[in-house]
Amino acid sequence: MAEITANGQNNGPAGQPQLALQKIYVKDVSFEAPNAPQIFQEVGEISEAPQVQLNLTQRATGLGNDLYEVVLSLTLTCTVNDRTAYLAEVHQAGLFGIAGFSEADHAGIIGSYCPNLLFPYARQVISSLVQEGGFPPFLLQPINFEALYAEQQRRVAGEPHTLNS
Repeated sequence: MAEITANGQNNGPAGQPQLALQKIYVKDVSFEAPNAPQIFQEVGEISEAPQVQLNLTQRATGLGNDLYEVVLSLTLTCTVNDRTAYLAEVHQAGLFGIAGFSEADHAGIIGSYCPNLLFPYARQVISSLVQEGGFPPFLLQPINFEALYAEQQRRVAGEPHTLNS
């Protein structure tokens, strides 16, 4: 069984798989409201709902000594009548100590567990940015990173997408 710690301490016997969260931090953040203040009037006057698009990416960088930086990037773009109301972006990062896992388990931790852990922090930053930018609160819905990772693995393996798996 893997030992998971929140403080980076090595609490398991030597040779046991180790997963330690060492730090969570915002690496980069930005907010733009390029059509303010006019867009505030349009938001209240439009008959159609604003269109919101979420772009989600992640990357992991090995830092040596079984330490990895995982960065979850969220970009939220809201348009009203084909004009950008706002663009909010956050690169939420974490430092993870990952050692002793099989290659497949290691990849799964990086591709699913780590972004799943970072997402609530990124969601809070996005929500705060949007509200502090003068727009109605926006709450991102939960994301199933396990399903996204499984779909990515299927695409890499060349398997067709199935809805029941």
